[in-house]
Amino acid sequence: MENIIKKIIDTLDDKKALDIENFDLRNKGYIVDDVIIATSLNGKHTISLIAILKDELEGEQIIRTQEDSDWSVIDMGNTMIHVMTQEQRKIYNLEEFLINFKITTED
Repeated sequence: MENIIKKIIDTLDDKKALDIENFDLRNKGYIVDDVIIATSLNGKHTISLIAILKDELEGEQIIRTQEDSDWSVIDMGNTMIHVMTQEQRKIYNLEEFLINFKITTED
């Protein structure tokens, strides 16, 4: 799995995505093990990055993609990739949510 994460990050970096972050959520009870977030330069760049990632990940399991010029997502089962414009990234601030995520259980 680490090779796939590296491939995703390297592809995003090569294609000029900004502020690429990987969140390792193993053992935190989240719905996936890894979440990658990247900022696109604009809406067209968002769509382009998703298309490039889908090509690069050919042969890998992709469960679903949701494509929008402001915020697009690739769900790979154990990994989620979010590519969004700077404005959307500021509005939704997924980083804060993911950093503070933990499952709480009641006794």
